Amino acid sequence: MTLALLGSRRGMTVAIVLAIVGALLPWFVYPVLAIDIVAYALFAVAFDLLLGFTGLLSFGHAMFWGGAGYVATILIAKAGAPFPVAVAAALVYAALSAVVVGVIAIRRQGIYFAMITLALAQLQYFVAFQLGDWTGGENGVQVSSRGTLFGIRLDDDKVFYYAVLVVAALGVWFVVRVVRSPFGSVLGAMRENEQRAIALGFRVDRYKLVAFVLSGTLAGLAGVLFAVGNRLSGLDGVDWHTSGKVVIMTILGGIGTVFGPLVGAGVYESLDYFVSKTPIGDKTNIVMGTIFALCVLLFRRGIVGELLALRTKRAKE
Repeated sequence: MTLALLGSRRGMTVAIVLAIVGALLPWFVYPVLAIDIVAYALFAVAFDLLLGFTGLLSFGHAMFWGGAGYVATILIAKAGAPFPVAVAAALVYAALSAVVVGVIAIRRQGIYFAMITLALAQLQYFVAFQLGDWTGGENGVQVSSRGTLFGIRLDDDKVFYYAVLVVAALGVWFVVRVVRSPFGSVLGAMRENEQRAIALGFRVDRYKLVAFVLSGTLAGLAGVLFAVGNRLSGLDGVDWHTSGKVVIMTILGGIGTVFGPLVGAGVYESLDYFVSKTPIGDKTNIVMGTIFALCVLLFRRGIVGELLALRTKRAKE
């Protein structure tokens, strides 16, 4: 059903609507909040490639998100590297980290895979904390200027937002192409019945590793956009709470739907921001946890997943 939506006219309509919302977003909310929403949306889509289409639950994706953010901001702040160079270096770091973690964890399944990714991510957190001269410790790394891209200065928040929007759109397009390709079909077959895929001759560990690296690299790209957009990278970016946050966003929007994580990230970040501005802002985590619990109980397929299921039900009637 999800793949049919992605390749249909209805899917194109949904993509256009999301693009229009994205284009108008910084005119209705604080531009930096808009940057955060789009960056987390790309992060959630990258995570959904692994969880929704490969069936692997990682609790360590903050490693790629926050680690790449550190690399980019350190290069910009301390080495004066141009923005494109910093992004490229951060993506290399995210990809290599994903290869190392994937090789170690990919032969495990279920909770064992999740715990290994979590443990390795926390190891990176410890390293980032210890290397305070480079990472700034609890203060993080601040960026005074975002630099330029193709001669366009990125210090204006709205200008940088639209650069982020274009990059995120390309990232989502890439994920759609991956899941609709023969490679994506193999991932789906592995997720549904791994033993059958092995019996058909597919080397599932290699497919899982490639999917993990693609997911980790895209997560790193999203982390760079977030860190540079906020002009800061810190320990919260590599903390396990960030890994849990993207899991919530993906489940909230709908696992294995691509468009669902986009919606889930937008809803989560918007609620988190606006609830924090209310008189009960000091209880934001309690409110967000309650909302998430209600959504899981009432909409088990997620927001977009439930809408797809309702459409399918009506089509059969």
